[in-house]
Amino acid sequence: MGYTMKEVAKRAGVSAATVSRVLNKKHYISAETSRRVREIVSQLQYRKNVHARRLATGQSDLFGLVVSEITNPYFPEIIRGFQAAAWDRGFDVLLCNTEYSQERAKFVMRKLIESDARGVAIMTASVDKSVTDELTAEGIGLVFCNLTPATTLVSTVCVNYQRAISQAIEHVVGLGHLRVAILAGPENNRTAVRIRSTLEVGLKERNIKPLAAIHCDWRIDAGSLAVRALLSAPEAPTALFCGSDVIAMGAMNALEEEGLEVPKDVSIIGFDDIPFASLTRPPLTTIRVPREELGRLAFRALDKLMQLKRRKGSEYKLDTEFVVRSSTAPVRQHSLCLKRPQSVSSPKSSQVSGLGT
Repeated sequence: MGYTMKEVAKRAGVSAATVSRVLNKKHYISAETSRRVREIVSQLQYRKNVHARRLATGQSDLFGLVVSEITNPYFPEIIRGFQAAAWDRGFDVLLCNTEYSQERAKFVMRKLIESDARGVAIMTASVDKSVTDELTAEGIGLVFCNLTPATTLVSTVCVNYQRAISQAIEHVVGLGHLRVAILAGPENNRTAVRIRSTLEVGLKERNIKPLAAIHCDWRIDAGSLAVRALLSAPEAPTALFCGSDVIAMGAMNALEEEGLEVPKDVSIIGFDDIPFASLTRPPLTTIRVPREELGRLAFRALDKLMQLKRRKGSEYKLDTEFVVRSSTAPVRQHSLCLKRPQSVSSPKSSQVSGLGT
């Protein structure tokens, strides 16, 4: 037998509105009242009727979360933070994967509309804003990562890379490295472009021009290929700034295969501080993005946006942190000696795409 909210309220000696507030984890409910309602809910095995709520309030309990690739180690902590924040408020989450395809992204947006999503967090920089216009046209609020400015029905979370990147550059320069290179992410990814630009500006301020700045995929094999291209050049770098920890891991593998040691011959700096970064050998010096907090902040921004009468979006900032481990060391004053000659040509930025934020 299915019980209604009114029956739960009657047995608990409260109003149906109080039952709703308890189940949706609203504030201003006493601990004793909350305990009594939950006890009755458990006894009756009451379940919320989502469809009835939608009819009664005109709003769903569903929020959408869009990422590029669930197997990319950058995203799980974002997902966990977003889901935890949503569940704390009594909401459900529909997780969608774009697989870095604009066509799939369009399909995902239609699916979110059909699912009557209350709001959607776009936590991938590989989705073009024009793809989401259909959502805002339907009155669905959006939160983007690293997209400004905020507008009606659109908020943005800006990850602040400036201070941590500046610290990373100071660290590398302080170790005596002047021959540096950048392995950035895909050139069609706004986060990758922003990181590269911030690195180049910071290096220029210290009168250092990178030997190369290569756009490559976020995958390990792309990092390996990019490093081999760098080593085939007349002048090889002694330090590498990588646009992600995954690229850095690929670079470390390639250097080892070429008979070079990290950090003895080449220092490596990653980006993101994914869980595996501290487990590499040597542990990776990197820039930490607090991804679980990013997920929580994205939900809070989205929830607040949908509660505002005029639905005017806002901008939120999240700081990063420079983490020093063992993949960086003082520059070694000699030319790099490779184990074998190189024959790999430099990857063209127009040929790369794929994994990333």
